[in-house]
Amino acid sequence: MDPDRTPVIVGAGEVTERPADPLQAHEPAELMAEALRRAAADAGAPALLVALDSLDIVNSVSWPYGDLPAALAERLGFRPRRLVYGPVGGESPVRHMHEAANRIARGESEVAAVVGAEATHAVAQAQKAGIALSWTAPDPNWTRTRGRDFLHPLSVRLGVADPVSVYPFYENAVEAFLGQTPAEGQAESAALWSAFSGIAARNPAAWLKREYTPEEIATPGPANRPIAYPYTKLQVANPMVNQGGAIMLCSLARARAAGVPEERMVHLWAGAAAVEPRDYLSRDQYYESHAQNAVLDACGRIAEAEGAGFVVCELYSCFPCVPKMAARRLGLPRGVAPTTTGGLTFFGAPLNNYMTHAAAAMTRALRETPGSAALLYGQGEFVTKHHAVVLASRPSREFRLPQDYSVQAETDSRRGPVPAFAEKAEGGASVETFTVLHDRDGAPHHGVLILRTEDGRRTLGRVPGGDAGTIALLKRADRTPIGTEGLLRRAADGLQDWSPR
Repeated sequence: MDPDRTPVIVGAGEVTERPADPLQAHEPAELMAEALRRAAADAGAPALLVALDSLDIVNSVSWPYGDLPAALAERLGFRPRRLVYGPVGGESPVRHMHEAANRIARGESEVAAVVGAEATHAVAQAQKAGIALSWTAPDPNWTRTRGRDFLHPLSVRLGVADPVSVYPFYENAVEAFLGQTPAEGQAESAALWSAFSGIAARNPAAWLKREYTPEEIATPGPANRPIAYPYTKLQVANPMVNQGGAIMLCSLARARAAGVPEERMVHLWAGAAAVEPRDYLSRDQYYESHAQNAVLDACGRIAEAEGAGFVVCELYSCFPCVPKMAARRLGLPRGVAPTTTGGLTFFGAPLNNYMTHAAAAMTRALRETPGSAALLYGQGEFVTKHHAVVLASRPSREFRLPQDYSVQAETDSRRGPVPAFAEKAEGGASVETFTVLHDRDGAPHHGVLILRTEDGRRTLGRVPGGDAGTIALLKRADRTPIGTEGLLRRAADGLQDWSPR
C-alpha cells in the first residue's frame, strides 16, 4: 500500500441536545449535519467537509424519512460522490469505519465520514404533548419489524422478539455457566454499570450525567422498575435521547495537506467481524458467542503482533452480559470499566449510532496517550453481529489495509450441534435459560423459558404471571433454575405452559 494512502481518523463531532420544548429540537438529519461540521472543525480543517467524497449514514429509526440521504445532503449543501444509507445494527458504525479505511487504502476515497443521529426523546415528548413536529415530511409507508421478519413466530407470540427480552437469555445462561448465583451475577452487573455511569458523568456529550451506586442499579423500585429478569431499567439501553455523532477519516496525504497535526491523527490498524445465526433459537448454546470470541481473539492477535496492549477498550454495552462476556474473553481485570464513553444506559443509546460516539470518545483518549492502542468492539441485533477494530495513536508496523476482516470460518468451526426446534412439545422438559417479563407497574407478566425436551430438542415454554410459585422459583437470588426439570402442558390459548416437577 502507498504510505500516502494510510487511513487516519482526523476528526470527531458530537451533538447532544435536550430542549424543554420539543419544537426547539432538531431533527436527525440536522443533528447529523452539525455533527459532521463539528468533526471537520475538530480536525482543524473545516474545508475537509466539502471535500467529503464518501459518506456512510448509520441507520436511523426515530424519524421515518422517505429519503434520509437526500435530507442530509440538502442540509450539507452538497452531495458526496458516494452516499450510502446503512442497515440496522449496533456494530454498523465500526463496520462503516473499517470499510471506509479499506476504501481509502485502495485509493477509492480520500475523505470519508460516518455519521448518525436520533431524536427519540423529542419525538416522544411531542407525541405525549400532542404536538406535530414540522420536520421533513415522514414516509407514510415506513414500518419497523424489529426482528419479527426473521425470528420464529413463537418467539414473537411469547414477547421475546426485542433485545430487552432476548439478552436476558444470555445473562442468565452466563451466570449459570460461571457457577454464579443470580445474586452474585446481579452484583457484578450492578458494579460494572455503576462504573460505566461514572465515566458517563464525566463525558460532556452524555445524556445522564450522574454516577449511580451499585445498590441504585440493582434495586427495583418506582424509578428503576424491573423490565425483563434480571434487568431493571438502569441496566438496559436508553434510546430516549437526542444525539448525533460523526467520525471523519482521510488518507494520510490528504490529512497532511489539510494541515492536520500528526499527533491528532488516530490510526486504524486492522480488525475482525463475524455473525451468529440471526434466529437465536438456531444457536448451539447461550453462555457464550462464538462470533464474539473469534472477533476478540483476532483483535488480541493484532495487538500482540504489534507488541501493544489495549490502554482502553470500548466493549458494547447494551446489556451487562455483552461486556461481561467480552471482558472475560480478553482477560481484563475485574473492576475495570471497559468504556471511554459511558455505556448505552448512561451515555445514551441513539439506537444504531452509539459506536460512532464511542469512536469519538476513543479518538480523544488516544490523542492524550501517545503510542497507545485501543479496542473498539460493537455488536448488533441479538448477540448476532460482531465487529471490532484496533485503533492506535501511532501507525501500524505489522498490518496494512485494505484487509479482509472476516473471521466467519473460524466462528463456524467452533459451533457445536444445534438442537432441532420443536414448536409443539408436551411432557418432560428442563430449563436451558429463561427470563421473566414485567408490566410497567413492575408486576410479573409472564416467564419465558428456552427448554430442552427429554429427547434433546429445543422448545419454548411459558410461565403465566399468575403462577406465583414458579415465578418465584425463576427469580430466586440464591440458586439458578437452569437445569430444573419440569413438565410442559398445552394451555387453552395453544401455548405451552411449564411448571417444575
